[in-house]
Amino acid sequence: MAASRRAFTLPMPATAPETPDAPASFEAALAELENIVSTMEGGQLPLAESLAAYKRGAELLQYCQTALKDAQQQVQILERGVLKVFAAGSGDTPARNDEP
Repeated sequence: MAASRRAFTLPMPATAPETPDAPASFEAALAELENIVSTMEGGQLPLAESLAAYKRGAELLQYCQTALKDAQQQVQILERGVLKVFAAGSGDTPARNDEP
């Protein structure tokens, strides 16, 4: 009898909903945020543009924080399934959840 293989899929990250201004990726959001910070630090933007840049920066920061949180959760899910304590000569002993 052939053993059946069960596919394992990770949940998709719960990032901000797609909008016309949504970044294409975490890296794109981070690059845009760095550009905004650099521009604002120059102190040459008029008040209205500074406020708009601040608002966009806050949106990008939220997007990046959500993406990082989602990635952290996915890593934790993966670790629960594959982490094992390594001790020479002890074989494959599963990791305990209470260990740091």
